[in-house]
Formats: sequence, structure tokens, C-alpha cells
Amino acid sequence: MTPPEEYASGGPDLAERITGALVGAAVGDALGGPVEGYSPDQIVERHGGRVHGIVGPWHGGAWRTARPVAPYHKGDGHVTDDTLMTHALIRVYARVRDHLDAYAIADHLVPDLMTTPRWIPELEAEALPLHRIFLAEKWLVARLAYGHVDPREAGAGNIVNCGAAMYMAPVGLVNAANPAGAYAEALDVAGAHQSSYGREAAGVFAAAVAAATAPGATPDAVVAACLSLAKDGTRTAIEEVCAVAARHHDIESALVPLRAAVAPYDTVGPDYRAPSLGARRPSRLHAIEELPVALGMLLVAGGDYRQAVLGSVNYGRDCDSIATMAGALAGALGSPVPREWSKAVAEASRLDLWAPARTLTEVSREVFERDVRRRRAHERAFSALGGAECSG
Repeated sequence: MTPPEEYASGGPDLAERITGALVGAAVGDALGGPVEGYSPDQIVERHGGRVHGIVGPWHGGAWRTARPVAPYHKGDGHVTDDTLMTHALIRVYARVRDHLDAYAIADHLVPDLMTTPRWIPELEAEALPLHRIFLAEKWLVARLAYGHVDPREAGAGNIVNCGAAMYMAPVGLVNAANPAGAYAEALDVAGAHQSSYGREAAGVFAAAVAAATAPGATPDAVVAACLSLAKDGTRTAIEEVCAVAARHHDIESALVPLRAAVAPYDTVGPDYRAPSLGARRPSRLHAIEELPVALGMLLVAGGDYRQAVLGSVNYGRDCDSIATMAGALAGALGSPVPREWSKAVAEASRLDLWAPARTLTEVSREVFERDVRRRRAHERAFSALGGAECSG
């Protein structure tokens, strides 16, 4: 579980960007887990100031019984279900070794969650991933394994949250430097899990990751790619939050303004643990909170991994997912993940954070080669039809 040597000079290549995104997402997840659900002020009161790295559980040694997070050991470098689901999706790519759709979720992801025990850091035990994932993810099993619902429509009826978006980074990485392709694939994949603005966020986050991998990409370019694809309330929320973020150059000053900017689009309401009656229902006017804030933090931090993730963590609320997204984006841009964090998270979680990146890099190259062959076959067929003569 020792991290590989520092990236070679000359700018990160595909493997380095994939590694940065996946390790960066896992580390952000682990840092955000212990303060998830709390406000910035509560975090300051509990920790005597802002969080600057890995911290212990909110309730200390009473984590097994203390509500509202019992029996999960959130803290001490343990990743949460965001990372467990991301790694599960990578295992699906490793089996299919091509682009995915909603049927791949039914055929491969759901059985993986139901049948194969794995080490669950927050439970400090080996268990089925199904026993850890949140109810919005258990929906996949209920609808696809037991309900036999069409996978493309199975997400309808689920609560609309960041459940699908939080693990869509692999889709963006397989479609590296192709945001439109990532967006389309993620919408198909997420159809098995989410509807409305939850599904839209999954597509836009995958597009953001794909944009971040492009040579010379910047935070502004990532946001521009998102705005070129996002629809309805998701687009408006990203635009509003990022406009506010552009006026800030330090995380501390941005915490309250970013929350104020996203609040009109977030259905959960001011009390994260007591959602409003209209929370998480389908809407064309609203957006999940996590993705716009993650993009905002990326802008405020200027793409710097440490600052983007710490800003996300200290924002509170659903900060493990916000930090997962911000960490993936900053890592994909090439900002290095602090080695002391990645090593500590890997050891505490008893997970090899680098192996999934190696696997996904291999798959991404194979998929690209297949895409080239398919595109050239289409070009030959189109030319044979005389279509090339009309292209001008």
C-alpha cells in the first residue's frame, strides 16, 4: 500500500491523471467522513478550529453506539461508501472492458454488492458491501435484483441525491478528455440508480472529470465543460456557485458565500439532518448541493488539491461526497495528493488505493482502441455511402 514514486516531470500522463483522480477522491472521502452532516461552526467548535487533515470520529471512542452515525467508524482515515462504490464500478469496468450502460449495473455491479464480502473500513470487518451502502444505493438491489425493473428506468422513484454522482469518476476517466462522451455514458449508467437532477449531476460530474484530464486543463475549463452540457437547475446552480467562487481566493472567506449561492437550488434545506418535506424529490429547478460546491471549491483553490479538499471538508454538510468530487477533479488536473494523507488513508482503510487506478488505466486504453476501430469502421461505411463527399 505504499504510494508510487512522484510523477515524472513534463506534466501528468493518462495513468498519472487517473491515479490522481482516484486516490484524490478516496483521500477526500476519508477526510470528510468524520465531519459529515455538521456545519462549519460546529466543526470549529468540535475540533478547536478548521480541520487540516485526518481527524478522529466525532464522538471519539463511542462511535459504535453514538447517534446519528453509529455503528460506522467515520474518521481516523477510513473511507466511506463513496469510495466503496467507486471501486465497485471499477471492478465492473474490469469485467466488461468497454463502455458501460444501465444493464452493466444490473448484470455486474448489483451482484458484486450482494455476493462478495469485502473489507469495510467503517465496520472494521469483512462484510457484503450491501450492508454498508446507504438506502439510496440499496435501491439498486431492491429494484434490479428483486424488482426486475428495466435497468434504464430503475432509478425512477429513488430519492434524488448525490448517490450516483459520488462514484461516477471512473466514467469520466474511461472517457478521458471527452466530456460529452463521459456525460452520455454516465447518464445511461446512472439511470439504474437515479432520476432527475441526481442523474443529471452524475452525468455532469463525469464530464467534469473527463475535462480535468485533458492536457493543459484548468479549473475554469472544467467549469466551462460542465456548463456546456448541464441542463436545468443543475446548470444554473453551477453557474451561480462558480460566479461567487470566482470572487474568492481563500477557502475561509468562501465557506458561507458558497452555501448561500447553492441554497436556492438545494432541496435539503438549512438543517442537513432534518431535510425539508420537499427534499430530494424530482425537479427541473433544483440541483444536488455537492457538485456545484465541489466545482466552486476547485475554483477558489485554483486547482490545488490540498486547498480544494480542505475547503470541501470544512464546508460540512455532505462534505465527504463534496471532498470526494473536489479531490477527484484536483487530482485529475494533476495537483498532487499529499503523500502523508494517501499513505495514512490506505493503511487505515486497509485498501490499496493505487491498484484500482492501474486497472482503470488498462481498461481506458483498451476502450479507446475499441472506439478508434469503431469510428474508423463507421468512417469507411459512411464514405462508401458517398457521405464523405457531402461533408465539405
